[in-house]
Formats: sequence, structure tokens, C-alpha cells
Amino acid sequence: MAHEPGPHTLDAEAVRTWSSLALAALGRAREDIDAINVYPVADADTGTNLYLTAESADRALAAAFGDGPADGPAGVTEGTSAAPAPTLSEAVRAYAHGALIGARGNSGTILAQLLRGVADVLGAEPAGRAPGPLLAQALTRAAEEAYQAVAHPVEGTMLTVAGAAARAGTAAGAAAEAAVATAADVARAAYDGARAALAETPGQLAALGRAGVVDAGGCGLVAVLGALWQALSGQEPAAEPVRGRAVPVPRPEQPCAEEQGGPAYEVIYLLEAGEEAVGELRARLDGLGDSLVVVGGDGLWNVHVHVDDPGAAVEAGVVAGRPYRIRITHFGDERRRARAPRVQRAVVAVVQGEGLAGLCGEAGATTVLARPGEPPAVPELLDAIRRAHAREVVLLPGAGELRTVASAAAEQARADGVRVAVIPTRSAVQGLAALAVHDPEGSFDEDVVAMTAAAGATRYGEIAVAERQSFTSAGICQAGDVLGLIDGDVAVIGSGLPETAEAVLARMLGSGGELVTLVLGPEVPDALAARLEAYVQHAHLAVDTVTYRGGRWSAPLLIGVE
Repeated sequence: MAHEPGPHTLDAEAVRTWSSLALAALGRAREDIDAINVYPVADADTGTNLYLTAESADRALAAAFGDGPADGPAGVTEGTSAAPAPTLSEAVRAYAHGALIGARGNSGTILAQLLRGVADVLGAEPAGRAPGPLLAQALTRAAEEAYQAVAHPVEGTMLTVAGAAARAGTAAGAAAEAAVATAADVARAAYDGARAALAETPGQLAALGRAGVVDAGGCGLVAVLGALWQALSGQEPAAEPVRGRAVPVPRPEQPCAEEQGGPAYEVIYLLEAGEEAVGELRARLDGLGDSLVVVGGDGLWNVHVHVDDPGAAVEAGVVAGRPYRIRITHFGDERRRARAPRVQRAVVAVVQGEGLAGLCGEAGATTVLARPGEPPAVPELLDAIRRAHAREVVLLPGAGELRTVASAAAEQARADGVRVAVIPTRSAVQGLAALAVHDPEGSFDEDVVAMTAAAGATRYGEIAVAERQSFTSAGICQAGDVLGLIDGDVAVIGSGLPETAEAVLARMLGSGGELVTLVLGPEVPDALAARLEAYVQHAHLAVDTVTYRGGRWSAPLLIGVE
């Protein structure tokens, strides 16, 4: 949920506004930061990783405020209820925890530890401290903890920018102790200090100097600090900070890790373990690779390392505790994917029937063909999302039982930097209705809301044949009976397909409708479509009818009423 920028005291609402502004700033700069990512690995994903980390933090903070489910698109919530507003301590800890569990890449894990450092100070809510000095102390703790989290800190990176911001904030905090400066003044000083330090990074790190770019992670941190100042002061930064560079930046041709002489894999996982075990883990992983960052505490950690043997890195986590959400990325694959141009938005639809797959494909969707009794699993949906090669994906599962699988695939795709929304379609006809209003040129949230509304406004029916005697909501059916289902429940039990289909149509149109969609199975004759179209035309003059062929593996008949 976006919040209007305005001056705030250092409270929970300020943290909420900071999160919203930081996410927006990183979203605007995401591609620019990706383009200048040359260190420690030129894999063009620093902007994406920072954005995804901030998005995870923002979802956790929204949940703390009772704003609804963390993974739903803006404007689409369900099961929400009012909750008391969190305190500053609760808000900042939720913000840091969300960043920890969703941290992506080297830069994202460092950002998570920076936010944890802020939370360690602000979350304690020490009595009697003025907000300015308290914020200065929080920024100092953040930089200290970030340096400690990195096995071998390197200057000219995000750490350098964080350190400079802390020193500038501390100087302003000293003035605040004398009642001269406010928390907003401390934030402004930190922001200015970070910008100045960022401009110096090409002269501190040879890889940046050769490419003619500033540090990508530091660039993102400047955006986050600018958002903090804006949240506390109500003043917008004069210029988009992450677009400023020390020298003109070409988009470098970035070799994969092997070509650069570094490890071939990035390994990331969450780990439940004690402090002592994590200390031993750090030593073990340090001997396996580089870019080692371990962040977190209180029994929960986020581990990031670059290695040639990913299995050994995961095994080290097993020895230390319980690793989960394990993600292994081969840098060569990542670079090849990054070099190919992405479209802005795509739709992925799960359909049962070759004809339906062709129909959705003509509408621009990437399709996953589901066969009777063989629903797609998470890897199949994830592969389709990747094949769509888009920054934003709308996923249409097409069946209620696939919603959990779709959500799991969406979560994994988000880890790849793709923004995914799952629209809970329960039938192919709801997917067709959603596709009909899909607007790839509009905003993502507005598109998702419109598609969700179209799917939800479509009642769906299906004609099936009973395989055995069963108890249904319409009574007992025998094997071979024709079943008419409406919105997933058996409403009609008949002996013939045409009569049952007409009975289902009559019930569905009894509550109104403007358009009937018929999807015929492979064995259903065209005469049935003509009969049903004539029925609709005779009984409901204002209702239009469209007919499609579902093709092999589709149900005998699907009916949609909008």
C-alpha cells in the first residue's frame, strides 16, 4: 500500500512511509542498477535483488499493519481484518524480518543486515533519547553489523556507502544532542554522505573504474536513504539519486563467472541454527568460495556464498542446522537469460485441451497443457513463467486445486526477479474472460484487478459423465449419468448431454448474463452447439453466444456466463 510522503516523527508510520518510498525508488531504478552491476559478479541483477528484498520487507510491514496478505497485488485482498497499529519497535522489527527472509543476492543480504542494525536500535525504544541521536546510532549500528556480516569486506562497495552515511549521520546526531538538528536532519546528512561516497567508488574499486560505473549496491542504498529522508521531512530528493553516476555509463558486455575467473554458482538459503554453529559455518563456507555474507540472528539466518561446489555449501548448512528455501543459480545461465530482451508483461495460463491452448496462445498467453488426471506440478509452471521471459507475469491456474501449486511457482519466480500475480481462476472460461480484458500497456496492479474482476464475474459450468455411483449435492448419481456442474457443484443429474446442458444453461442464466461461452470437447458434435445457441437466442434475446473447440483432453462441455 502506498502512502503519501509527508513529514513524520520517528514512529511506526514513518517506517511504513519509508518502506513504501524505498520500494518505489528501487522499482524506478531497478533496470539502471542492473545495467551497472559489475562487482562482485557481472550478472546484471543487483537492482532486481535489492527490489525483491525491499518488496519482501514491505509485505511483512504491511502485514504488521493489517493491510492484508503479503503476496497479493495492490487492490486485491482477501481475508483481511482490522488490527491495532504496531509500535515503532514492532514495525521496524517486522520490516527487518521481512528483508531477512526475502533477501536476494549479495546486495540484498547486506541490505537486510543494514535494516536489522537499524531495528536493533530503534526496536529497543530507549527512553529519553531524542529521535535525531537515536537515528544516528541506528545508522551506525547498521553499518557495523553489515561489515561484520561480510567475510571479507571490500571498500568501494555498498559497505563503503553505508559507512559514510553512518559517519555523516553521527555528525548530525551530535548537533541533535544539542537540540539543533532533528531526525530528518540526520537522515538528510546520511543521504548526502552516501551520495558523496558513491561518487568516489570508481576510484576505490578497480572493477568499477575499468567499467566506468559507480557501485550498483551503493546506488541502491542511496535510494533507500533518500526515501528515509523523504519520509521524515516530506521533501522529495532533488534528483533521482540512483540515476546519477560518476562518469557516463555504457552497458558493459558482462562475461559469466567462469570467464571472470570466479566461482560458478551462487547459493542462498535460510538457516535455523544457533550462534556457535553459524560461526563454524562461516569458517567452512569461507574455505569453499567467496562473496560470503551471513546475516540475521536469534536463530534465523540468511546465508549467501559463491562457490564451485553448491552441494558442499548446502551440506555445510545441514551440519549447522536446518537450511530451507535453498536457491542455487549458475552464473552462466543467469547471464545468458539476462542478455535476452524481456517483455514487460505476459500471461501464463494452465488449460486442459489442445484447442484451448491454441486459443489462449493466439491471445498472447504462454500455456501449460494439463491432461486429465495429470495436473502440472510446480516445476512445469515455473518453466512456463521463465519461458514467458517477462518482468511481470499474470498466472491463471484454471482450476481450484492448482491454486497452491501456482502460488508456490509464483514464489519461486519472484526469487528470479519476476513480479507474479496469481488470479484464482477455477475454470478455463474464467481464464478466457480474464484474457479478454488483459491490458499489457496499463499498470500491473490495474491489469490484475481488472482481470480478477472479469474472472470473478464469470459463472462457470461443466458437463461431465459419472464414472461410478456417488452421492452428490443434487442426489445420487449412477455410472454413466450426465452431470451438470455449476461453480464446481453438481446441480443437475441427467441421462442425455443436450438436455442436461440446457438445464444447466437455464439455471446459470436465471440470475442474468450478457455473454455465454461454450467450449466443446472433441467428441461433441457441432449440432449440440447449434442447439444450445438456439436455446439462448430464443429464451434470452439480449444474450450473445460464442463457441470454441476445446480440442483433445478437454471436458465434454464447458459453459461460461458473464
